[in-house]
Amino acid sequence: MMVLPYPSYPFKIKALKGKDQIFDPFRKSWVVLTPEEWVRQNLLQYLVQILHYPSSLIAVEKEIKLGELSKRFDIVVYKNELPWMIIECKEAKVALNEKTMEQILQYQQVLKAQYLFISNGHETLGAKIESGKLQALQNFPDYI
Repeated sequence: MMVLPYPSYPFKIKALKGKDQIFDPFRKSWVVLTPEEWVRQNLLQYLVQILHYPSSLIAVEKEIKLGELSKRFDIVVYKNELPWMIIECKEAKVALNEKTMEQILQYQQVLKAQYLFISNGHETLGAKIESGKLQALQNFPDYI
């Protein structure tokens, strides 16, 4: 389990029709500021500011097909034009457990990324897929 040191970032927040909105620089649009969105935005800044992942290779909230179902992943980081890492964000009160890991494993069946992470903002779990098995990680990998 990891605890991430989120960087300071001047988030743009405004109220619109009684709901707080946050500007997402990755999607280049205002989105409703839910507890899950707050985790997603802080995690994105951690990836870019602390880990120096290239922002141009990060996709946010894109649709994928799981059989007949359409789903949206939270964050995918690409490397060499292929999905390299999938990150699933949950609001702070959601426990990170086998059930929350199942969702990201469904996305993994389609995206075939090497790294999987889930975070509720307070805690983060990570794994690398090696020989078809999940190997727990204590840190995010370097983007080289």
